[in-house]
Amino acid sequence: MPYTVGFDAVSTEGLESSPVAEVLAGLRANEARYYKNKYNYDFTVNDASDDRDTVEYVRLILEKERGITIASEPLQTARFQVASLEMAYVFYKSGLVINVMYDTEDARRRAVGIKLSQGMDVPDELKDKFKFARQKSKLAGEIRGSFFVIKGEW
Repeated sequence: MPYTVGFDAVSTEGLESSPVAEVLAGLRANEARYYKNKYNYDFTVNDASDDRDTVEYVRLILEKERGITIASEPLQTARFQVASLEMAYVFYKSGLVINVMYDTEDARRRAVGIKLSQGMDVPDELKDKFKFARQKSKLAGEIRGSFFVIKGEW
């Protein structure tokens, strides 16, 4: 069942099985606030088991572009378009968030974003592959993030 993410009162709905559910929910709310403020878009997530297409899309891009396979269980997904950007998100049980930003008009604006919830270790499959910058968030505490540019056509 789709769930529209709020950012005034952070809810762990759908993320309860994560050991870092509170900060993962804050990270999800941080994304919701960004899209509401920038694009007036209501960030809506689905249970990952109901949206296997988005999970597979993100999995395929990670595997083909960088040889990465995420070990953690996907909990929720989001997939939408704002302006010329096609966005896909997967929120994982470990606290990891992967997003794919694919600009349909500008190939220079195609990337995969990787965010780690506060309190989680860098997953083994990402160690030694990325350096993570730190960002403070009122909703999510400290977010560690990295990205890579997508080279292929998706």
